[in-house]
Amino acid sequence: MDSQAETEKADTLIVGARVIDGTGAPAVERDVALRDGRIVAITAPGGLAGWTADEIVEAEGRVLAPGFIDVHTHDDTHVIRSPQMLPKLTQGVTTVIVGNCGISVSPVTLKGAPPDPMNLLGDEGAFLYPTFADYVEAVNEARPAVNVGALIGHTALRNNHMDRLDRAATSTEIEGMRAQLEEALENGALGLSSGLAYGSAFSAPPEEVKALAEPLSKAGALYTTHMRTEFDAILDAMDEAYQVGRHARVPVVISHLKCAGPSNWGRSVEVLKSLENTRDGQPVGCDCYPYNRSSSTLDLKQVTGDIDITITWSEPHPEMAGKLIREVAAEWSVSQQEAGKRLQPAGAVYHNMSEDDVRRILSHPATMVGSDGLPNDPLPHPRLWGAFPRVLGHYARDTALLPLEEAVRKMTSLSARRFGLPERGEVKVGYHADLVMFDAEKVRDAATFADPQQPADGIDAVWVNGVLSYSERAVTSERAGHFVSRGSASKLDAHGAF
Repeated sequence: MDSQAETEKADTLIVGARVIDGTGAPAVERDVALRDGRIVAITAPGGLAGWTADEIVEAEGRVLAPGFIDVHTHDDTHVIRSPQMLPKLTQGVTTVIVGNCGISVSPVTLKGAPPDPMNLLGDEGAFLYPTFADYVEAVNEARPAVNVGALIGHTALRNNHMDRLDRAATSTEIEGMRAQLEEALENGALGLSSGLAYGSAFSAPPEEVKALAEPLSKAGALYTTHMRTEFDAILDAMDEAYQVGRHARVPVVISHLKCAGPSNWGRSVEVLKSLENTRDGQPVGCDCYPYNRSSSTLDLKQVTGDIDITITWSEPHPEMAGKLIREVAAEWSVSQQEAGKRLQPAGAVYHNMSEDDVRRILSHPATMVGSDGLPNDPLPHPRLWGAFPRVLGHYARDTALLPLEEAVRKMTSLSARRFGLPERGEVKVGYHADLVMFDAEKVRDAATFADPQQPADGIDAVWVNGVLSYSERAVTSERAGHFVSRGSASKLDAHGAF
């Protein structure tokens, strides 16, 4: 791991750090030198004594890790409209992957208001990128504080080519979608995402998704999916995802893997067994967020009375934000289903998971961490601001669910290798200097459901491409993120499995 660069001049020296390199290896005390956006030397303590630098940071035993990679975001428009990216930078996130769940802001040409759930990304005025190249240019012009990798949404492509979304696409429409996907892949897109649980894509048969996914293999890209269901038929939905991967000969990532609904609680054992059995023959992985409540637009199919549902926003009734739907129903003297109809379009938090299932899925070696945060939500799920420090503090330190080194691996090298982000995700000489320094004893998520827009504690410094971007609970004047093109996606992680 130790290395000595040829020159003894650096932009930044970080000395006395407890380096967790992102591979799962034990922490070691090291000094690290950064120059021109890269890591140029890693030495034993004192090994950089002859070096000079514009900035010297005394780590004093704090952890220095690769910057976290948020593999599941809906930051498509946020990286341009709010390029300081506070919800992510304050967690130690240095790269976000947008375009998940079948919804991307590009390539998109709307015919009116964006269909649900594309409205999670903004109103009609947010969709300004008819080609993926337009989006890449806009990201780089905005100079966000974090790097941006992007997936192409199946639902977004359907929106572009179909007169209505409650049916299967024709072969001609699929060809039009494929052409746009291929243009995006040529411009560095990471792959294709789907959101088959939503009404805007539920009518798409497996054959449509398979046909659309065919260009991915040649490009070295991958397929991610918000599956057709996360409820009782989850194993069938997982099988459908595997079939798409086999047909297209590409890796598969199951998004925000969960066992949703009380009748499904406890089934994470068989869900993970399905994942393990399949991984023997094809590259399959998953991500999850470290909470037992989910969040999206308000789905009337889930308004059954079996679980509590908190309204986070409502266009016709904004005054109901923060209330349970059963409280709204009681106030209006109507059924919960009728209350839901009156509230739409709306957003919601669903109290729909078992903590035991969350812990089991989070701790599985195949699982990456993704926030699935919704930055346009006025009362967002706290995962937007707290997902990564929650894993470090609550799950790794306080409950000892997994070692700190393994928690970091799930947020860094595993994510970089799966998504084909070259030379990121590890503290390694020659790699991009995306780094986070945190206090392992103090790091914690401060965001709550009642007060969700709170920066984490214990995140002391964040470097993006070698530039100090967050320090002492404040952003600096520099933003150094940019669009990150797809490299070659690795099918094997450090443990020998995708």
